[in-house]
Amino acid sequence: MNEVKQSWLTRALIRLRGTLPFAWGVIAALLAVSLYNILFPADVMNRREVDEAIASALASATPRPAFSAQAYSVIAPSLVGIQTDQPNAESATGHAFGSGVIVNDLGEILTSLHVVANASNITLFFADGTQSSATITLTQPEIDIAVLQPAALPREWRPAILGNPSAMRVGDEAFVIGNPFGLPWSFSAGVISGFNRTFRAPNSNTTIEGMIQFDAAANPGNSGGPLLDRNGRVIGIVTGILNPTDTSFFVGIGFAVPIGTATGGMNAPSY
Repeated sequence: MNEVKQSWLTRALIRLRGTLPFAWGVIAALLAVSLYNILFPADVMNRREVDEAIASALASATPRPAFSAQAYSVIAPSLVGIQTDQPNAESATGHAFGSGVIVNDLGEILTSLHVVANASNITLFFADGTQSSATITLTQPEIDIAVLQPAALPREWRPAILGNPSAMRVGDEAFVIGNPFGLPWSFSAGVISGFNRTFRAPNSNTTIEGMIQFDAAANPGNSGGPLLDRNGRVIGIVTGILNPTDTSFFVGIGFAVPIGTATGGMNAPSY
């Protein structure tokens, strides 16, 4: 009987000895998990708390600037306001207003010819508030374009980045900036409405082909200013607006000379 008990006990010890490593492993894993949870307690969030956290993160995020704001910041150092003394000016002071844009490292300014034609005096207003007189160095009556050379450039300026009108499509964003009615640096937004339009230059019998049509607001004083793409690159020079009445105000149709055409007489690359 004692031999039987001894034999059973021996077999039990052998079986237990074989299972001890596994049992101790399980116990060790449970202890490790418990210790991790004690040291690093998990934050369990319900659906409402998750939604509130997402809403808080979105509210504190800084939104990306609009394309219009970016375009304005890019073109601002290149802008020029133009005031001329003309006997046929509509204002009581005898002044007429227009716009221009610096287009190269020489500080040359593109504008519309009808802005400066017959002017007895040309005064430029730069974005930093400084002023200068200017002379006309080139005219292209066939496209209503003039080039001005300022007597002095401002301390801070840079030439505009010229874009590619051929890469634009109808419906693309378009921006106009200038001095309508003498209101400096007025900015308006719209889209490209069409290409290859025909337009007769103001106060002239000259018909210009290949114009860009746009619907960003333009009024007297915008002439000669830049037409911009969404990145602030100059794709045209604003020439005039279509108006079925004798009163000059914007009805949604403006025209610009493509920038490659406008700079053609300056030995600039064409697009």
